[in-house]
Amino acid sequence: MLAQVYPVLFHIGAILIPAYGAMAALGVLLGLFLAQRTARIAGVNAGQVWNLCVVALFTALVAQRFLLVVINWSDLRRNPSWMLRLAMIHHPLLAAAGVLAGVGSALAYVRWQRMPMATTADALAAPLAMGLGFEQLGALLAGSGYGTEAGVRWAVTYTSPLAARWSGTPLGIPLHPVQAYAALAFLILSILLLAGLTARRQQGDVAGLGLLGAGVTIFITEFWRDPEGRGVTLWGALDGPQLAAVALVLAGGLVLLERRGARTKRDTKDEVAHG
Repeated sequence: MLAQVYPVLFHIGAILIPAYGAMAALGVLLGLFLAQRTARIAGVNAGQVWNLCVVALFTALVAQRFLLVVINWSDLRRNPSWMLRLAMIHHPLLAAAGVLAGVGSALAYVRWQRMPMATTADALAAPLAMGLGFEQLGALLAGSGYGTEAGVRWAVTYTSPLAARWSGTPLGIPLHPVQAYAALAFLILSILLLAGLTARRQQGDVAGLGLLGAGVTIFITEFWRDPEGRGVTLWGALDGPQLAAVALVLAGGLVLLERRGARTKRDTKDEVAHG
């Protein structure tokens, strides 16, 4: 059984270095560098891809902090010093807000710079999956998005009061390390997408597979996550993230079908032209 998982990596004087933030930052840095490689493989401008990632990340962070301030405004007015602690809070609603803001700003940047949409998405698929993998490793250390109670040998037990304070994590109870399950799945997906990028038959294939893989990963791992704060839809049949996962799978399937249809039409035209 895994035990004594700490949400703080180390202290610098009175400053805490949270495990979640450190792992998420590492994932961002590695994702940015990987995006430079995938951009060259996909055939898009690496500098534009770098700028797109920075814009999307900055927008996502601002959206999350803004939402936290709005939700906790009455408490922050009474205790302004709590503003410094907002970065320690993690919640599915914040993740959703960050994703929507980041994707929206990325799409706007792509249109502004007139970048090829499908090719750019292919270049970003593997780096995004890798970044999500490291984010889940940080969540494992922090106790964020914790799992259901478990009796397996590899269960994780949180003992730090900071995990309970920041993420509402139950202490002293063996839990499924569902964040590790998700991290492993996302990292494997990243490797597969990177390999697929060099073997893709047409633009958009890797992006479609990335959406499918991410959706399947989120949907399956939610069965081992504690439902607290994750929302309920369809009379309890699915939680919020699972509903979003279904949308990702459908979007990935539509992308692949659309690209396959376009390829079929193109092949038919070529056969007619050469016939």
